[in-house]
Amino acid sequence: MTSKEAFLKALRTFKTSIPIMAGILLIINLLNPLLRDSYADIFTGNYLLDPLIGALAGSISFGIPVTSYVVGGELLSAGVSLVAITAFMLAWATVGSVMLPLEIKHLGKKFALWRNFISFVFSIVIAVATVLTLNLFNGAA
Repeated sequence: MTSKEAFLKALRTFKTSIPIMAGILLIINLLNPLLRDSYADIFTGNYLLDPLIGALAGSISFGIPVTSYVVGGELLSAGVSLVAITAFMLAWATVGSVMLPLEIKHLGKKFALWRNFISFVFSIVIAVATVLTLNLFNGAA
């Protein structure tokens, strides 16, 4: 395949992806403001349930990872637990439920679903491990 053929193939792929990306961006822009205002009410304070809720909220939300720090800071000031915020931020950056149709189209259904599932599970595991480690070191200091 020549570089010209590769470029034309990439251009065709991009053209077919534009409607899907536009729809995804519309959904994101409609849902994020609605969900962002209710995050502080969603979390229960339960150490085992909060990471699950945080990962679910982060999976539904979508944004660039840098933005999650701002949202995380706001959630922390609203009294949401650190384990919930950590799971939320990890899922926000790694789980792409909103982008799933596009990911399935270009990477395949099996790969996209497994990648998102593994990212979701590990966002909870890493959040709990991170907060436990922080508590361990803060207790030792």
